[in-house]
Amino acid sequence: MRLNQITIPSLNVEKSVRFYNTLGLQLIVDAMPRYVRFECPDGNSTFSIHNVETLPIGNAIRIYFEHENLDELVSQLKEKGIIFTSDPEDMSWLWREARLTDPDGNNLVLYYAGDNRKNPPWRIP
Repeated sequence: MRLNQITIPSLNVEKSVRFYNTLGLQLIVDAMPRYVRFECPDGNSTFSIHNVETLPIGNAIRIYFEHENLDELVSQLKEKGIIFTSDPEDMSWLWREARLTDPDGNNLVLYYAGDNRKNPPWRIP
């Protein structure tokens, strides 16, 4: 089994499309204002957004996008007006992460983990 797609809710799909296009995702399905789907620039995964009347309550959604040149990507996105809640930082779990939110408040983490994503020193044999 492999992860194919994540779908998140949005109050304003059109606004979210502009945000995720700026992050570098490529729009491949446009059924606005109800639904859109993006292709991630690397790999085979897709990412979609569907329109909702109200957003879920709480802080449960956290979406991770990996990029080998994290610091460079964050600098480029800041130049395009993307606001980060934290700059790239080395974490104790051996990932380098920068955090931000999308227009609907969904939590995003841009990170680089390399081999540590699937093979950390504490991996179960």
